Amino acid sequence: MKANTTEQPKAADASAYITIDPETLGGEPVFRGTRVPVASLFEHLESNCPLDEFLENFPSVTREAAVAVLMLSHQSAIEKVAR
Repeated sequence: MKANTTEQPKAADASAYITIDPETLGGEPVFRGTRVPVASLFEHLESNCPLDEFLENFPSVTREAAVAVLMLSHQSAIEKVAR
């Protein structure tokens, strides 16, 4: 998926971008193929760090993965409110 597309990932796609393994950072959710915690993306954004800076700090995370995780989070929040 490209960052500039309007197509949104589905919740089932989360496993394409996020993995949880007890052997990796004690089971903390990380970006697939990395040891970068997903929480670090949100912590950077909460600290007013631009996405590009996060990606510079964590070059093993692709823009596609970061954007997909943000879109999945957005989708999940909307679905929870709609229930």
